[in-house]
Amino acid sequence: MTGQVLKGRIALVTGASRGIGREAALAFARAGAHVVALARSQGGLEELDDAIRDAGGSATLVPLDLTDFDALDRLGLTIHERWGRLDVLVGNAAMLGPIGPLNHIEPKMFERVFAVNVTANYRLIRAMDPLLRASDAGRAIFLSSGASFNAHAYWGLYGATKAALDTMCRDWAEEIRNITNIKVMLVNPGRTRTRMRAEAAPGEDPTTLPPPDAIAPFLVEMAAPAWQESGRMFDFPSRRVLDFRAPA
Repeated sequence: MTGQVLKGRIALVTGASRGIGREAALAFARAGAHVVALARSQGGLEELDDAIRDAGGSATLVPLDLTDFDALDRLGLTIHERWGRLDVLVGNAAMLGPIGPLNHIEPKMFERVFAVNVTANYRLIRAMDPLLRASDAGRAIFLSSGASFNAHAYWGLYGATKAALDTMCRDWAEEIRNITNIKVMLVNPGRTRTRMRAEAAPGEDPTTLPPPDAIAPFLVEMAAPAWQESGRMFDFPSRRVLDFRAPA
């Protein structure tokens, strides 16, 4: 899908200062969307803004920690007052947390990772649902992980947060399936050349992994009004939309 398929649309992207979030924000802007770019790093957001402007696009920068939940509510109010709707929500920001035995993880760290990976996305859904309903074709995309459905030793915390995210988003998709125009998708990016992947697998050769901009065109496609799938998983490694399956 090419061209200005998102022309005039408003897209909120979390974790927009680097990695997949940055490439998604840049691709959305190139496709004609005004990007509301959210991240903790002011410097990273300013660099993104420069890139978007160089591409002929526009952005609103939101330097914000996702665990400032009240600020997410205020952001929803600001979007309502400025545009009256939200067309695209991309929940990309996430925290890896410690890779190690569950019984060695400090409770505060456990709670922090759940706050970023699960609770913040719930608060985004809560705040942005009315704005997505106000769009003629609201689209919500959340970045999942293979860790959500594959059990690996020492990945229990991160995997649990992504499994919770999957279920929460699928349930939301079912709640709104027949009463709104919103479509909700989960995305498994697989092994991608990002900072988080480097933290998780420090011995891995990053040049063997696809760069984060490789997934961006698929995110643009899912953000477009023409996209009709909902409550399913786009698996980037296989380039397929998959159903979630019950245990055999």
